[in-house]
Amino acid sequence: MNTGLVLSGGGARGVAQIGFLKALEEFDIEITHISGTSAGAIIGAMYASGANWKEILTFFKSVPIFHYKRYARNKPGFIDTNKFYNDFLKFFAEDDFNILQKKVYITATNLIDGKLKIFESGELIRPLLASASIPGIFTPMQFNEGMYADGGITNNFPIEPLQHSCETIIGGYVNPLRKFQVKGLRHSYQVITRAYQISLHHQCQSKFKYCDLMISPKKLGDYGLFSLKNMDAIFDLGYREAIKILDKKGEVLFSKTEKISS
Repeated sequence: MNTGLVLSGGGARGVAQIGFLKALEEFDIEITHISGTSAGAIIGAMYASGANWKEILTFFKSVPIFHYKRYARNKPGFIDTNKFYNDFLKFFAEDDFNILQKKVYITATNLIDGKLKIFESGELIRPLLASASIPGIFTPMQFNEGMYADGGITNNFPIEPLQHSCETIIGGYVNPLRKFQVKGLRHSYQVITRAYQISLHHQCQSKFKYCDLMISPKKLGDYGLFSLKNMDAIFDLGYREAIKILDKKGEVLFSKTEKISS
């Protein structure tokens, strides 16, 4: 039976999805297909390469994002996305989808024609970097006659590629929408972040019903897109929430597996 995992974007909150992977491993749930965007795309591809959750978490904690050597010059963004290429090249055995042990779909948005692009073959690293390039912060990736940015712009919960190939789908979503106090919207970056969260939430919530199991920790709302100093806490929050959901509703997956196999 094919079991799909869809992983959303969410900046630093995406680290919670590494905790999801740890929980899935402990419940012996084998994932065959992964569809992800932004942080979810990176985590999914790394997991599909054969890396375990510890190796993925170590990568996220070891790569400095807001380092002066990453700053962009004469490009549309503060951080030059291309400068992360070598970090990813050290992680993956080869820059090609062929090295992945699971079927993976990566979403990105083509800023030229405004359309969603789903990558599933060919070179691997630039599509991953493009998928995680939050506009205005990271520079877009220009390749294959397109200029690509954050997949979350057009589809932050890319369940669609899994619906025709997987009998069971597990959803991981890390952008819970919580009520805000006015005092939390005093600065322009806070308003921009809040608007981004609202857009993502309304774009994605209608798809949750198509998942057999949904993991979406509400307490992630306490953390921002760039809460990089809180990775351990975010990871632990994701792990504990996944364990709770699997303990409570995991039988849905196993009972479905039994019906299909019989």
